[in-house]
Amino acid sequence: MQFFHRWVPGETLLEGLKFRPFVYLQQPSFRRFPFSGANLFFNRSGGHFWNHFTGQISVIIGKLKNMFFLQLRQKDLSGRVPLSLGYCRKLQTLSLCDNKLSGSLSNTFRFIPSKLARLTRFSGVMPEEIGNLIGLNDQTSFCVCLFCFTSGLSLCNFAMHRVASAGNTSNSSRPRKEKRLTYVLNDADNTKHCAGVNCLAVLKHSEANNHNFLFTGSRDGKLKRWELGEEDATCSSTFESHVDWVNDAVLVGGNTLVSCSSDTTVKIWDSFSDGTCKRTLHQHTDYVTCLASSEKNSNIVASGGLGGEVFIWDLEAAVTPVIKNTETPAVTDSSNGNSSLRAVSSSNAMNDTGTLLVSGGTEKVVRVWDSRSGSKMMKLRGHTDNIRALLIDSTGRFCLSGSSDSMIRLWDLGQQRCVHSYAVHTDSVWALATTPTFSHVYSGGRDLSLYLTDLSTRDSLLLCTKEHPIQQLALDDDGIWVATTDSSVDRWPSEHLNPEKLFQRGGSFLAGNLSFSRARASLEGSTPVPVYKSPTLTIDGIPGIMQHEILNNRRHVLTKDNGGSVKLWEITKGVVIEDYGQVSFEEKKEELFEMVSIPPWFTADTRLGSLSIHLDTPQCFSAEMYAADLSITQKAEDDKINLGRETLKGLLAPYFSKKKVRFVSQPSVNGEAPSKDISSKNIPLSRPEADANVQSDSRVYPPFQFSIASPPSIITESSQNGIWRKKITDLDGIEDDDFPRWVLDAVLLNRMPPREHTKCSFYLHPFEGSAAQILTQGKLSAPRILRMHKVVNYVVEKMVLDKSSDTLISDGAFAPGLKPWKLKPSIEILCNNQVLAPEMSLATENDSIGPT
Repeated sequence: MQFFHRWVPGETLLEGLKFRPFVYLQQPSFRRFPFSGANLFFNRSGGHFWNHFTGQISVIIGKLKNMFFLQLRQKDLSGRVPLSLGYCRKLQTLSLCDNKLSGSLSNTFRFIPSKLARLTRFSGVMPEEIGNLIGLNDQTSFCVCLFCFTSGLSLCNFAMHRVASAGNTSNSSRPRKEKRLTYVLNDADNTKHCAGVNCLAVLKHSEANNHNFLFTGSRDGKLKRWELGEEDATCSSTFESHVDWVNDAVLVGGNTLVSCSSDTTVKIWDSFSDGTCKRTLHQHTDYVTCLASSEKNSNIVASGGLGGEVFIWDLEAAVTPVIKNTETPAVTDSSNGNSSLRAVSSSNAMNDTGTLLVSGGTEKVVRVWDSRSGSKMMKLRGHTDNIRALLIDSTGRFCLSGSSDSMIRLWDLGQQRCVHSYAVHTDSVWALATTPTFSHVYSGGRDLSLYLTDLSTRDSLLLCTKEHPIQQLALDDDGIWVATTDSSVDRWPSEHLNPEKLFQRGGSFLAGNLSFSRARASLEGSTPVPVYKSPTLTIDGIPGIMQHEILNNRRHVLTKDNGGSVKLWEITKGVVIEDYGQVSFEEKKEELFEMVSIPPWFTADTRLGSLSIHLDTPQCFSAEMYAADLSITQKAEDDKINLGRETLKGLLAPYFSKKKVRFVSQPSVNGEAPSKDISSKNIPLSRPEADANVQSDSRVYPPFQFSIASPPSIITESSQNGIWRKKITDLDGIEDDDFPRWVLDAVLLNRMPPREHTKCSFYLHPFEGSAAQILTQGKLSAPRILRMHKVVNYVVEKMVLDKSSDTLISDGAFAPGLKPWKLKPSIEILCNNQVLAPEMSLATENDSIGPT
């Protein structure tokens, strides 16, 4: 695609323009225009363009929901549409008369909605020139889309262009959304996963390593390397960079680990590093769900995801994929407002030489690709539901597939057909693993069962049952590792080098051909007995958090994990302050209820199995408390503390500490030692200078000191490298451009967005029937966080001591508490006939009891 321009209804250039019988188009000689100096004529009645210069261009005009689409195509001598135009298979001429569309659309015609078009401005063409070139009816709301293709444009290259929203133009008046900062609170035992394990990869011992290693990827966004012993496993490294679920991981060449995630990235790691990511690949547009690699070609990896894309990467070459294939998308009507194109590749497999790649997904078919050219070789039909697992033998002749229809199918790729079907499971098949000779298959899935099936005799054996659905399988010597939606991983005996030993024990059954045969047998009570009762080794995880509730004080969050334990977190310190054990979550929430009103300044979720706290500007600066209420003795008790800013200071304390060390260690210039004040040095600020009256307080107060033993992880988006994740203790002091600008402005310069409704207005009147005097002061205003005992002190001061001149200001606002007046129990403040507690704030009274 070379050019695209869109005229939006309502633009000035549309006013006063009408359709003309003939419109003459003469494009200047642009470098990027494929038909330089071409004269294009538009015939209104015929509905086509003709290139007078080359005589090779035709156009289709269509009208859909008040939109006109002009699509140019290159015709060959036979009049057929070339393969380079992948949007339509058959074109029919449509005529346009009196602003009405006549003719019929073929079902195979692919309209491209303007809101999905890639926007590129015509360079050198002014609006007034366009107005002279195109006649448009000002009575109809529409836009014009012009697509130009060249004959040398291949389908593979064309697929690299991504569609984008037509509303995201450079002239958009929408305010730019500020980047978010998230921090994830980690458990004290950070060596274990806290969410379901999605993937496994086994690295067997070599001359350099005497131990086998197991790599696990989890829904907590982390990968871990485990050093395997005879009776235990030790976590030797944690790979933390993904910001969402890790969906798959493969080992390439032994020293390279490749992982993919729901954060749409593919990451490359050194298998034996301390967890530092070497490279991040950003080509996918949706969740990346699966990876495939070949044993003999150690540089090639394939990735597939929910965007319907299959990429083939050369890991030692550029960061762009060698080949991209796209599943054929279904066209949906854009008029219903839900016009997303969806084709899923949920599983990949590759043969040993890397020449064949198979993929499958929601279309219920297995596609076979030539990984060298990117061309599709065949499509295999037979499954009746989503395909969840795929395997290819080393020769590339046979393929195994597991599906949500509960069937396992064996395909002969040479014959392009299914040669065997195995009805072993009673529910979806999610994981497959084969013996080295491809004679037996291990399978697991949603029915919590692990089976071993002989592919030739169809005999099946139930090896074990789990408490959670089986996600992934990996063979290791004489055992098989089983990952489930639980955070723990088990190793079970497998005898995969000689599986016939297991069948000699008896208890096997013959796998049927129909999916309902096993389900019916299960209902009839003939469920097989598992061979093994317990695993030989278990790598324990910790229960993930599944439920949370933000308490009214906006500093504590109550959580419940998969094990039923209820805990209370202090999110400004990132620690558990109370573990209540297995108690009722709802009852504990009611017990901890406080009648207090503090503005919400953060949001939380538990998608990663941990508590994630999200900070967005300006909301995160909306909550304040007095220093006395936070037990901060280093400040005056009436000083206001902004919870969001102080939390950011606590999070970034290790960053500034390391930055200071780096700055001090720099060599002196002109004999002058560098200053130790790094509050604003070496960090570009959004304004030239800080305000003169602003003083940056770099101290981190105790309520905001995060634990170093279990440090939280920061997730945010940088201006260059996209979204990233690091523990705060792993920050090295050079991430100046990686933090959002508003974070550094708030921490270094105390510069925060202006807040609204920070004060509350009220009146004070004597209680009916009391002998109290009427206060001469009318409407009063004070900070919303002001406590009622301060108001009592003001009343005492006003009525008894008559020293109001010390605390009143000209606009009727007052600053009570500047002198330590003692609370007089003889005075009470009421609202709606309810006595207000001395510790209640004006905000709490206004929100809970009623307006003052």
